[in-house]
Amino acid sequence: MSDCEDTLQELYRFLDGELREERRVRVQSHLDGCLDCLQAFDFHAELRIVIARTCRETDLPESLAARLEACFGPDALEGLGSELADDLGRSDTDR
Repeated sequence: MSDCEDTLQELYRFLDGELREERRVRVQSHLDGCLDCLQAFDFHAELRIVIARTCRETDLPESLAARLEACFGPDALEGLGSELADDLGRSDTDR
């Protein structure tokens, strides 16, 4: 596998800070020297920002909340913040 393929496969783990130090340094080093991978990194980093902003500014549909709870249990929405809990008709103490 090429360095680009390796780097792109690790991109989300890199963005999430989930790589071990040695791997993180290798990915960062590759990004520093490869314009194509750096552009992919920039795109995905910006996409994550847009998605996070949209999720904070948009109400979670009740049907989606119900599906999340059905799949992942009653604690699935824990940690999503009081605004989202309010949107769902729950207080932080209800979760």
